[in-house]
Amino acid sequence: MENPETPLEQVRANIAKACKVARRKPDDVTLVAVSKTHPAGAIEPLLRQGQRAFGENRVQEAQGKWPALREANPAVQLHLIGQLQSNKADEAVALFDVIHSLDRSSLVKALARAMDKADKRVSCFVQVNIGSEEQKGGCPIGELPQLLKQAGEADIPVAGLMCIPPLEIEPAPFFALLDKLARDHGLDGRSMGMSGDYETAIMLGATHVRVGTALFGTRT
Repeated sequence: MENPETPLEQVRANIAKACKVARRKPDDVTLVAVSKTHPAGAIEPLLRQGQRAFGENRVQEAQGKWPALREANPAVQLHLIGQLQSNKADEAVALFDVIHSLDRSSLVKALARAMDKADKRVSCFVQVNIGSEEQKGGCPIGELPQLLKQAGEADIPVAGLMCIPPLEIEPAPFFALLDKLARDHGLDGRSMGMSGDYETAIMLGATHVRVGTALFGTRT
C-alpha cells in the first residue's frame, strides 16, 4: 500500500512493514481496533473498510453499542481488553469472543461457571503484570504457572499471554519477556503492543496488537 489514505490503511501498512522486517506473515497478526469510549458512528467507517476485530474495556459500554453493530456485521469478533470484575463474568461470556484480562484465581472460577452455564467456551489471554507494578492488574510472573494450571483444570481455553508494559519505559524488554514466558508455557498467543509501540511488539512476537489512538484519534 503506497499511499495509505485512512488511519486503518496506515496501521495495516505499518503492520505489514514490521512483519516483513521480522520475516513474519501479516496474516499472523490480528489488529484489534480499540473502540472503547468511541460511538457507533466512529466504528462504522472501520467496519466498512473490512476491520472485524474490536476491543472494548468495559462490559456495560459494550452492551450499549455492540448488539446493533454486530447484527449488521455478524463477522465481528469482540475482544474484552479491560479489567473484568468477577460479578460481570456472565455478561462477558455472553457478549465477547475473546477475553484478554484473565489475571487471578477468583476470575478463573467465575468465568468457568459462566462458560458452563452458557455452554460456551471463550478464549482467554492471561494478563501478566510484566513490570511488577502494584497499581496494575495482571498475574504476578511467579504465579503464572499456577494460574495457567487452574485455567486448564477449569476447561478455559487459554489463547496466550497479554501484557501492558510500564509507561515511559522502553517496552521492548517487556515484550521479549512476555514472548519468552509464552514459549516456556507452550502458548501461541501474545497480546501486546498499542498505538505507540505495536510495530516493536510485532518484531518481538505479538500475535494481537491493540490499537486505538492511531485509528480513532485522541479521545476527548
